[in-house]
Amino acid sequence: MNLQGIVAVSGKPGLWKALTQNKTGFILESLDAQKTKLVANLSTAKLAALDEITIFGYDDDIKLTEVFEKMKTAKNIPDAKADGKALRTFFLEVAPDHDEDKVYASDMKKIITWFGILKDMPLFNEEIKADEPEAAAEATTPSDKAKPAVKAKKAPVTTTVPKVKPVQPAPKAASKPKATAKARRAE
Repeated sequence: MNLQGIVAVSGKPGLWKALTQNKTGFILESLDAQKTKLVANLSTAKLAALDEITIFGYDDDIKLTEVFEKMKTAKNIPDAKADGKALRTFFLEVAPDHDEDKVYASDMKKIITWFGILKDMPLFNEEIKADEPEAAAEATTPSDKAKPAVKAKKAPVTTTVPKVKPVQPAPKAASKPKATAKARRAE
């Protein structure tokens, strides 16, 4: 499942594909049929990459991609507008270790809506190609068998703007007060 470049924008419905990045943020395209474009300013909008989203669990957090994989094989997926009890029983199937106190019905509705958008897309069934060379390289080196395998973590997508110091005006040149007529006469 290749969800790289797919983001959710706070305050905007649906899912978006990141096309390019500019100075102030990202240029996004909606994944619906309308293909509307949006410029997401990083100082005002919050972006969440789908491949980095996790769901609260009792022991460990559950990756959203793992939940989507289980949803692919699920027999009957409830409608996103179903009641909370139906959503909870479905989520107990696909994510049995999710924390029921922290995962709300609105979160489950959002995940089911996202699954409905993504399930028919070719990228949803496509594998990530970046991990394949690493796996092949690890399998060919015999000296690594004695050492525990450690995968390098991908650098997270930053969605914050660096702090900029405010520009202060240049100090004015110190000038001598002009002598008044009385001061000139006294000299």
